[in-house]
Amino acid sequence: MRRTRSRTSSLRNTSGRRSYLTHKESARALITDRVIHFNKHYNLPLGKIAIRNQVSRWGSCSKKGNLNFNYKLLFLPAELRDYVIVHEICHVKEFNHGPNFWNLVGEVVPDHRAMNKALRKINAKVVANMASDLPTNLQPQILQK
Repeated sequence: MRRTRSRTSSLRNTSGRRSYLTHKESARALITDRVIHFNKHYNLPLGKIAIRNQVSRWGSCSKKGNLNFNYKLLFLPAELRDYVIVHEICHVKEFNHGPNFWNLVGEVVPDHRAMNKALRKINAKVVANMASDLPTNLQPQILQK
């Protein structure tokens, strides 16, 4: 049996796609700048940086060192955004969440446990809806938080 989407669901997906397309390049510029900044400390061989419209992940790292980030990072407070970026950079060296990985993260984000806890409380869907509901002229104000 084929599932049909409700009109509300379809409108929400359109709104989310529009928000993604509107903010993707701003997110790419900011995230790329922060990756370069933090990788000066780690000096790891990084692959490509991709900006995606993910539902439940803030970021990910491939075995090839490619970094993927959710465009919604743009709307997080700077310290949480930086934590996600450092977290993914560290996966290039330690492709796990073992003690060595957390020690590596802790070199730049000593309060990584608090950052991780705060990030888990934030729902990416809510962040995206909040961003897409704002008038365009107010959206840059979120970036300064």
